[in-house]
Amino acid sequence: MFTLRKADDRGQFNHGWLQTAHTFSFGDYYDPQWTQFRALRVMNEDTIAAGQGFGMHGHRDMEIITYVLSGALAHRDSLGHEAALHPGEVQYMSAGTGIRHSEFNPSDSVPVHLYQIWLLPREAGLKPHYEQKAFPAADRQGRWQAVVSGQPRDNAIVVQQDTTVLLAELAAGQSLSYEFAAGRHGWLQLLSGTVEAQGHLCTAGDGLAISDETQVTLQSTSTAAVMLFDLP
Repeated sequence: MFTLRKADDRGQFNHGWLQTAHTFSFGDYYDPQWTQFRALRVMNEDTIAAGQGFGMHGHRDMEIITYVLSGALAHRDSLGHEAALHPGEVQYMSAGTGIRHSEFNPSDSVPVHLYQIWLLPREAGLKPHYEQKAFPAADRQGRWQAVVSGQPRDNAIVVQQDTTVLLAELAAGQSLSYEFAAGRHGWLQLLSGTVEAQGHLCTAGDGLAISDETQVTLQSTSTAAVMLFDLP
């Protein structure tokens, strides 16, 4: 079964310094039909204005993944990490027993466009952890690049959940398939461009929930960037 979650149907808010769209229920936005999908709890698309950001705040028992599409993001946390996150890099925080962090756009003129994703951990009370890694763009041109995994593989960041996150960038007219093992589920998030997936035309910001299927095939109708989750 393939279920399309259109970008325009997400919870959307303009706070001036922050424009955000929530695929799943988050904060003041609640949609009983879209509270989460499997272990995927949050899928927020954020655009943060120059010189703005999220002040220091805390999380517990959540696997947090951030992926920047354009601009740069400055990170600080209670574990002592300070880093800048750029396109092509993945930031990972396992909040575990508790972590505090801030995320700030250091530019004086350019907004930062990003996705923040939360996965439910396989268990509560884990030790907090931070990791950041760059992934070569060439390795996702027309093919799947694993950037996050529940088990060590292909230089991916290892997270505390049985989930694999893959990126791909497609040229216009290119096709790409992914096969799911029995009992697995998928979520396809369109980062940019347009693709047709199993008869569904997906544009930037759209999500496609995949259950009880063995394969998904994408056919790009423009240059496109996609993120795919292989979920328990």
